[in-house]
Amino acid sequence: MRKNKIFSILFFTVMGVLFMSCSEEKDKNSAAIKEAIKEESKVVSNFDFIPPEYRRPVKEGGGRIEYITYMSKKYYGDGSDNEKHANVYLPEGYDGSKKYPVLYLMHGIGGNEFEWGMKDNDSLIKKIMDNLIQKGEIEPFIIVTPNGRSGSDPDPNKAYLAFYKFGQELRNDLIPFIDSNYTTIPDREHRAMAGLSMGGMQTINIGICECLDLFSWFGAFSAAPTSYDASRVSVWADSHPEYKINFFYNICGTEDSIAFASHANAAKLIPQLSTSLKDGENFKWQETSGGHDFGIWNLGFYHFAKIFGAR
Repeated sequence: MRKNKIFSILFFTVMGVLFMSCSEEKDKNSAAIKEAIKEESKVVSNFDFIPPEYRRPVKEGGGRIEYITYMSKKYYGDGSDNEKHANVYLPEGYDGSKKYPVLYLMHGIGGNEFEWGMKDNDSLIKKIMDNLIQKGEIEPFIIVTPNGRSGSDPDPNKAYLAFYKFGQELRNDLIPFIDSNYTTIPDREHRAMAGLSMGGMQTINIGICECLDLFSWFGAFSAAPTSYDASRVSVWADSHPEYKINFFYNICGTEDSIAFASHANAAKLIPQLSTSLKDGENFKWQETSGGHDFGIWNLGFYHFAKIFGAR
């Protein structure tokens, strides 16, 4: 974990500089955004935590986790066939007779399909879901944790670019596979995307700004510095009224030296810029004490699961 964190700090510091310097579009609202963020940073953070009873295994029943294989392409690469893997959480009682919503939950730059711990009954994601479902606090839904790299590169310094091609894999391969092999409700109204760090970037850049016809629920947890800024996200959301965003939830730790400033720039002021995303209605920005780690990311999942599952 420490090695991945050090790598993330170095990578995102460099990428943040490159991304800003290479951008062809200048944000006309950048000065106003920076000033507003500076003023709003004086607001006291909202400390929060996951109640202990949701972190324990349920006494009886509960869902199950399956490890799947599906075929894709090296969209960042030569376009050749690419065998991919993912973990799938199926809620208690799943037997193929009922249709379920689906959440696609993305990992960070140093992780893979296992970073969220979706392996066995010891999975915190599974414990949270099982408890929320058994307590009747959410409607059950399926969770998919894929590997967010769509391709590969022999140069490790360029391998991260495969994250930016994942939208093609989602659209062409992963979603069709899940909808064909599980009893899902195959429409955007019942489909969500969320992720931590680089997965948060994918949720913003790919989920909202490329695949709004596929998803209507979004969650970004400590979104990476290469996330699009608030003005760009707002323009995209507002220019597609036919694709209503049901909810866009954001969380970031106030001590997060990697992502706080950039994530705030990407999302915090959206309600002031957007006509379709309203704070308290279908948008939430949450900042709380914490760093760039699973203390924040698990908390983000807990809250987002309640939002998505409360439909």
